[in-house]
Amino acid sequence: MSGAPRDAVLALNAGSSSLKFGVYERQGPALWTGLFEGLEPGGTPSWHLAGETARALLPAPGQDGFAAALDALLALLAARGRRLAAVAHRVVHGGERCVAPCVLDAELLAYLHTLEPLAPLHQPHNLAGVAAIHRAQPALPQLACFDTAFHASMPEVERRLPLPRDFESRGLRRYGFHGLSYESVAGTLATVSPHAGGRLLMAHLGNGASLCGAIGGRSVASSMGLSALDGLMMGTRSGALDPGVLLYLWRDGWTLEQVERLLYKQSGLLGVSGLSADMRTLRASAEPAAAEAIALFTHRLLREAGAIVAVLGGLELLAFTGGIGEHDAQLREDVAAGLGFTGLVLDAAANRAAPPDRPVPVHAAGSAVEVWVVPTDEGRVAADAAFRHLDAA
Repeated sequence: MSGAPRDAVLALNAGSSSLKFGVYERQGPALWTGLFEGLEPGGTPSWHLAGETARALLPAPGQDGFAAALDALLALLAARGRRLAAVAHRVVHGGERCVAPCVLDAELLAYLHTLEPLAPLHQPHNLAGVAAIHRAQPALPQLACFDTAFHASMPEVERRLPLPRDFESRGLRRYGFHGLSYESVAGTLATVSPHAGGRLLMAHLGNGASLCGAIGGRSVASSMGLSALDGLMMGTRSGALDPGVLLYLWRDGWTLEQVERLLYKQSGLLGVSGLSADMRTLRASAEPAAAEAIALFTHRLLREAGAIVAVLGGLELLAFTGGIGEHDAQLREDVAAGLGFTGLVLDAAANRAAPPDRPVPVHAAGSAVEVWVVPTDEGRVAADAAFRHLDAA
């Protein structure tokens, strides 16, 4: 490629064994997206760009998988004529302090590490990605974009927990999550629907799942609370649970570690079905337990949706996003049927034909509620925040 390298922002989502990434210029969709996986100790590292065949990743002797992945990613950027101006990290929990994207420094990182018990599946790995980038390119600006920040607009009555008041001073309150996804969906809807600023219910449904109620494009209610365990039943997470269950287990001799593993990794679709956390696998199964898990997932979704509709005082627009929300037409049909009391009527043919790559309406003519399937682009939201920082610097 000729000419001087063009600046780009790398949006990075670091997990326990994977690095999801997107490379963005100032305008438009991602230049490319991809995934490094198998990066855990003893794993089989590989990587691929969207739409391309996976390739093996061969770390140098003594090099760990994450360092090898970053070396390969930086080489890919250079080969394609892109120079990194900044890295924008998805960080799940920002606590009370971080209600907008923040430049990462040692003091902020120390605070974010204190929040790891509230998001143990995500936070430690998000922050490990920051450390890995710093080792590779210590002068490169890094920003954290928080899933909790979008919900900072929720009213106090939505954020407060029914505990003694002094607990709130310790940061124990409801935060909400999936905020980058909801910011992306709300922004997209604002460009395609005149009702996007009205009473909006967004459903981010995937291995992690939650609902968000918004008015004027701002969050007023979330199904998730202090941690990413609350609310909906998920792939391996229980969702909302009677705290008496935990008291019972502790009295029965369960340790904190056993209970945490149960709630985060052994429950949800996986736990109820005994088969899989993947909705596609359960849909294809003839096992009664698979159908029971899907039915419970749908039921819990409708319960939470009804509660948020009540808080909103009605419903004008419903949006589905996330791996399940964007691809499972049957779930959308079942949820729409359950919300029929709002005047919502689905167009069955449009729902079944909805493509996964662009926002599409799937409501019937005359429906009192618009229904949309909207692909989320969390990386674009994070990249935009990084470009704003660069412009202000």
